[in-house]
Parts: sequence; C-alpha cells; structure tokens
Amino acid sequence: MNAITLNNGIQMPILGFGTFLMNGKECEKSVLAAIRNGYRLIDTAEAYGNEEAVGNAILKSSVSRKELFLVTKVNFRSYENVRETIEKSLKLLHTDYLDMVLLHWPFGNYYAAWRELEKLYDEGKIRAIGVSNFEFDRLIDLIEFNKIVPAVNQIETHLFCQRKEEHKWLEKYHVQHMAYAPLGQGHKNEMFSSSEVSVLAQKYGKTPAQILLRFFIQQNVVVIPKSVHENRIVENINVFDFILSEEDQEILRKLDTKRPLIGTPENPELVESAMKW
Repeated sequence: MNAITLNNGIQMPILGFGTFLMNGKECEKSVLAAIRNGYRLIDTAEAYGNEEAVGNAILKSSVSRKELFLVTKVNFRSYENVRETIEKSLKLLHTDYLDMVLLHWPFGNYYAAWRELEKLYDEGKIRAIGVSNFEFDRLIDLIEFNKIVPAVNQIETHLFCQRKEEHKWLEKYHVQHMAYAPLGQGHKNEMFSSSEVSVLAQKYGKTPAQILLRFFIQQNVVVIPKSVHENRIVENINVFDFILSEEDQEILRKLDTKRPLIGTPENPELVESAMKW
C-alpha cells in the first residue's frame, strides 16, 4: 500500500476503508473483508455508532494492530467531553492508542476540543490529530491560535467537487487533504455514467470507480471509499497498477462543478439540521 507522510512525520496509507452508514454485523463483515484484501487504514467515527463493530473486526483479523492505521472522529456534541469520548472509543475499538482522531465538524466549542486533543497527543494516546469538514478560513484560524497544526482535513471530495482551491490552501499549511465520499456516495451513478469517465475506463481497462480513485491518488489526496460488497472492496483497492496521463487528468478536472453534494458547514440549512443529530 502506498503511503503519505503527515506533517508530524508519521506515515498514513493513501487509500483506506470508509464505514459511514455501516452498522452491526454488516460493518464487522465489511471491515474484515477490507483488512483481508489489503486495506490498512480504517475510518470510523463516534457519530457513526459503529466503533464497536470496527473493533470486533480488528480483533478477529489476523493482522497485527500495529499494521493498521485507525481513524475515528469526535462528534461536536462531545466537544466538552473529549477525553471521556476518546476513552470510550479506545474501549469500543479494543485498542490502547489511536492513529488519528479528527474533530468531526467546526460546530460548538471546537477550540476547547482541539486543545484537549493536543494534550492527548502529547500523552501518546493519539499519534496524529486533525479535523473534518473545516473550510479553510476556520482551519487557518485554528492553526494560528493553537500549538499543533492539524495533520489532516477530511472533506467531501469527488469528481463533481474536487476542492482545487481548498487543496492549495491545505498544501500551503502542510495539512493533508483526505477525501470522504470520493465516489460521490449517493451520486456515484451520475459520475460512473458520464461519457468522459466511461471512455477513460475503457481506455485503461479499469472500472469507473478505479479511474476516479486513481485520479485523486495522483493528486496526493487520501481516499476512503466504502462498500459492503467484497467484489467492490477488492475493486477499489486495485488502483496502483496504472497511471492516468496528464491529458486524461485534465479531462476529469473539467467536470468539477465546485458544489458539495453531501454537506458543507457554510450551508445554514445543513448546520440547522446537524443540530438535531
């Protein structure tokens, strides 16, 4: 598995396995399948309600915990109780350390939450800390008034929302761009059926999903596709045996609409609905 080096020097796989909307035995089975087929980065979150299932899969796996890169997120409703939340996550995930913990949204008292993450990082309970869904204005503000620069910003990134401007800012501040929903989640059929993607899939002898994942990997973006189907889990990791030409990458860049399809903290309707979570 190819890896990138974070701003604190630790390495993280450039492709991982997402678990959003997975629960119970289905989640456990899918994570086991992912690990069995070579995935080493597993992404979960307090808000997903599946940390226990992920932890059970890790316990049942034949792969050593040290070979895995485990990411979880603190829900904004837990920002006043970060230490207790992390202790609970550690128990549910059956581990004594976490490779990365992210603040899930820039809502609530995220400054207090970040400073508690900094303490947990200094204590060695977390190997890297970062954020999720932070627009670059809030990210820069967080960086300027705190001790540790986030290692990662996990944001919605896919063919129709490529985050080119955000990517530039992340590179400037040495924050790793991590893409959730890299296949568009509920909009993947629109992406897969586009003529440009279909032509490239045929040209390279790959599936549309493999073309899109490779597109972002070549831009040094960490991707975490999800699936509960083992054939697709295998398909999504088999993207390291070909390279998209610069001309073909430009074809895909032109399909960017710059509009998030899932959510953005700048959308007041999203923020309002999130308060009900």
